[in-house]
Amino acid sequence: MTLEDRRTREQAARRQLIITTARALAEAEGWEAVTTRRLATEIEYSQPVIYKHFAGMDQIAAAIAVEGFGELADAIRTARSSPDPLNRIAHAYVDFARHNPAVYDVMFTRVTTLHFAAPDTPPELTAAFTELREAVAVAAHGQDTDALTEVVWAALHGLVVLSRAGRLRPGYESDRIQLLVAQFTRG
Repeated sequence: MTLEDRRTREQAARRQLIITTARALAEAEGWEAVTTRRLATEIEYSQPVIYKHFAGMDQIAAAIAVEGFGELADAIRTARSSPDPLNRIAHAYVDFARHNPAVYDVMFTRVTTLHFAAPDTPPELTAAFTELREAVAVAAHGQDTDALTEVVWAALHGLVVLSRAGRLRPGYESDRIQLLVAQFTRG
């Protein structure tokens, strides 16, 4: 291994350490706790080291969002291979949001530098949409699959946000998902 290869590997490991630490802090204490000063303390590097990898918190948040979209795409892909794909995907989506609230926030509610449905959209974002689209396509019945996928995604997002805010009756999550899926799977 050359010295350059080793440096590249070490830089990638430091970058991932910053992302992982920021994510853990956000999940444990909220996004307000995630600052470059706090990250520097947690990872035991100076703030300039963080700035060598990221221009600021916006870029760190975007990197966490991209990582989250990759994980969401994997969860949807796994659910899509089940006998009842749209139902399993809806549950996988809601479960992902429940288990990763800070990551979900940065993916969908915090302002980031990421662009959706644009030429510079990161592949992880596109993959998550594509996985959902593949399941929705089966139930599209001649409708605009992309638009229908956006509606399903928006409905799932609404369920997540309203549930987290305590705006929906507790204990009825599965019933709501079943009703939502039924609206899209009628022939």
